[in-house]
Amino acid sequence: MAETPGPDGRSPGRSPAATPLGRFRAEARDAITPRAALVMLGVLILELAFVVSYIGAFHSPTPGRIPVAVVAPEAERRAVIDRLNGIPGEPVSGRPADSVAQARTMVLEREVDAALLVAPDGRADRLLVASAGGPSGVQALERVLQEADPSQPVRITDLRPPNEADGRGLAPFYLAVGLVVGGYLASAAVSATYGARPANPHRMLIRLGALAVLSGLGGAIVVDLVFDALPGHFAALWWIGALTTFAAAASGMAFQVLLGPMGIALSVLIFVVLGNPSAGGVYPSALLPPFWRDLGPALPNGASVTLLRNYAYFGGHHTATAWWVLSAWAAGGVLASALAARFRRGHRSPGPAVATKG
Repeated sequence: MAETPGPDGRSPGRSPAATPLGRFRAEARDAITPRAALVMLGVLILELAFVVSYIGAFHSPTPGRIPVAVVAPEAERRAVIDRLNGIPGEPVSGRPADSVAQARTMVLEREVDAALLVAPDGRADRLLVASAGGPSGVQALERVLQEADPSQPVRITDLRPPNEADGRGLAPFYLAVGLVVGGYLASAAVSATYGARPANPHRMLIRLGALAVLSGLGGAIVVDLVFDALPGHFAALWWIGALTTFAAAASGMAFQVLLGPMGIALSVLIFVVLGNPSAGGVYPSALLPPFWRDLGPALPNGASVTLLRNYAYFGGHHTATAWWVLSAWAAGGVLASALAARFRRGHRSPGPAVATKG
């Protein structure tokens, strides 16, 4: 006579582990260890942070205090500036310019994003822009002015459009993204090869430095010689690219020296989750929400985009802060790695010296 299965699906007398359900439960207990659960939780948090950061930055681009120079008859200038600054939501930050020539210079030297030339007698005003700094910013500013005074027409004069091969002016952004990703991936690869806390950080820095120089050279070749997207600035693009890659690589190595494998997750958080959407590439920083707008210039991604864009299109103007930011990340990464290595050696128990390779 056949035996009737019990509630758990096993026949009477059989051990729980011998049934499919029992085997599944045993496998689940073995798979879901505290360490595995912690790793998966970390991945989930990083994944959701990625989604939140990108959607938060890009879901509703809104102008915020876009700097605009105003050229108008002296009797009207203050009233025009007050009217611009009084637009609800403060999308524009007006400031005076004494002449058209000064306003043009302010736009091309990146002191302002645009210049409004107020025409007398009700004729159309002119808006001087440089769309190489971000076409979407120009479109947003044009829309703001039209909505503020629909009766006053505005003619757009683009002083510095993107190169024909640069499309919407995104080549600096994508070059910066590639260089930053290459830098932190290089530090992760070094970690995988030689351990998260390498025995000889000096050799690691030499290797990462060599990679940075080659990365900068390769990036300059691609955007200048191959695609002609950013022509005529080969040397500048090369060394900006080298510093970008080294800053990301040195920082990534420091994170791993200090935190071990968790340093890779921190690199992804800083350089990908936070750095890319705040870099001012897809949308200029003036269109991003305040958190990303303020964060972007302080990260290697945003600093690199500023340097690449301003050297390719604006003669290297308005780049001092970006140079300092990239240099600080590079020097900080080197210093942190060196201090951590020295600290570990100082706390290592004395014993016979062992030669290490790598």
